[in-house]
Amino acid sequence: MRHVIALDVGGTWMKAALAGPDGALLYEARRATGRERGPDAVVESIIGFAKELRAHGQSHFGTAAEAAGVAVPGIVDAERGVAVHSANLGWRNVPLRGLLSHKLGRIPVALGHGVRTGGLAEGRMGAGRGTGRFLFVSLGTGIAGAIGMDDGIEAGARGCAGEIGHIVVRPGGPACGCGGRGCLEALASADAIGRAWATVRGGRAVDAADCARAVEAGDEAASGVWRAAVEALADGLVTVLTIMDPRTLIIGGGLAEAGDTLFTPLRAAVAERVTFQKLPVIVPAALGDAAGCVGAGLLARDLLAVAPSA
Repeated sequence: MRHVIALDVGGTWMKAALAGPDGALLYEARRATGRERGPDAVVESIIGFAKELRAHGQSHFGTAAEAAGVAVPGIVDAERGVAVHSANLGWRNVPLRGLLSHKLGRIPVALGHGVRTGGLAEGRMGAGRGTGRFLFVSLGTGIAGAIGMDDGIEAGARGCAGEIGHIVVRPGGPACGCGGRGCLEALASADAIGRAWATVRGGRAVDAADCARAVEAGDEAASGVWRAAVEALADGLVTVLTIMDPRTLIIGGGLAEAGDTLFTPLRAAVAERVTFQKLPVIVPAALGDAAGCVGAGLLARDLLAVAPSA
């Protein structure tokens, strides 16, 4: 069976799949990114994971993967295949496309920005399909966005478009991994909520999911942490909406799994802040946790597209 390797590298988890010609995920797996072991170890983990996927495809489908698509966080130079910078993984100028192609038998490899890749999947196959212009926002270890137009994603002049997590919403606020202070990511990401909730809980090992469950249970302290994050998120989103004017705002990533606990107050907070702006429809990502893998598979399939004859 014809297939490609799809790998979505996050700040905490790597999600991978083998995708068929129609984009369907034929096999899925995940493992920890292992960022606590340092940037070089993360690269080795990615290469090892990709080789395991290749071996699985050969043994189960009888053929080798024809291409690979890899989505990574941070600043990406897709044309050169270089992971330029990732605050969460500690990367600087990693030639990831070349490394993976070499280790996978010289197959073509596409390297893409993690959130833009997820946005590509949502635009072609998910909640952004047919909307014309949308903004996909991933709320996870970090925060980033993808600017969607029809079934494509705007990368920007230098591949930096959509880094909304580094909009300053609280000047002089908490330090961010990018080197700034008061960034949206430092206040409303899953990591930020987890840290704030852990502080309230006296340093206990808790995370954003624990905070969401406590909010649902009526915990006032948790509600205060959650409210502060939602308000910061709404402030950042309204700034983006003012500039971009999307028809649809798609929210994905781990925090979106909180469902109405997130979406009900977020819709209200954004609505309270708009003045002349047109309020977009705010919806959860249709592909959920699989968006990055689906998008990475689309990148790989695009490499195999046959150019029309002259």
